[in-house]
Amino acid sequence: GSVSRARRERAVGTKDEGRGVFIEQSDVRTKKMARKAGSLIIFVVDASGSMALNRMNAAKGAAMSLLTEAYQSRDQICLIPFQGDRADVLLPPTRSIAQAKKRLEIMPCGGGSPLADALQAASLTGLNAQKTGDVGKVVVVLISDGRANVPLCISKGEEFDPDADEDSKDGKPSRGYLKDEVLACAKQLGVLPGFNLLAIDTENKFISTGVAKDIADAAQGKYHQISKADGSAIASVTNNALNEIKNS
Repeated sequence: GSVSRARRERAVGTKDEGRGVFIEQSDVRTKKMARKAGSLIIFVVDASGSMALNRMNAAKGAAMSLLTEAYQSRDQICLIPFQGDRADVLLPPTRSIAQAKKRLEIMPCGGGSPLADALQAASLTGLNAQKTGDVGKVVVVLISDGRANVPLCISKGEEFDPDADEDSKDGKPSRGYLKDEVLACAKQLGVLPGFNLLAIDTENKFISTGVAKDIADAAQGKYHQISKADGSAIASVTNNALNEIKNS
């Protein structure tokens, strides 16, 4: 931008003219800072339906274990459960084990599955964290079977317009409409710089609808099927993904 134009103009008539790149001390310093940025791991957890408590406890266990390990690596953890009409950031990005314990004591469970809203909330949270300069890479760990039943408009406080969905029944959105919306949000998340999605499908292999896999593909991310989701299984899958991303 204007700064580099000013530098080019300053270089005119000096030995640096025509070199194109004119490095100042300040550039070197920002590079060093950028390298020290940690990663942010955002757990996006389906807290709807009958498996809600299992998933939430597994995510909490994984978050705690990663925080304990992340102490040296500057990594931060965030937890966004989704149930009812919208997703909420229950644990904002933190490195504090005490804060995580306190925030995750009471976990919301039951109700609808506003998955599209949860993916948007994760994108926004990750982008804001990157703006602080403390976070480089963002790993979104989605713990869900991938099925949504609450459309974005409802999460945003508007009414669903049945005319927008030719397959809608009784004024409610169809499965296809909800799935397309979720995949569109996953795609948007996947192209954000430094973002990576890891979908952990907690549905039993035999009844899996394959939607979690579709979400991972839409976001150019990774997919794992863990039917007995517990904290340590999720933590180890997340850790492996994180190491791969850091070394890539």
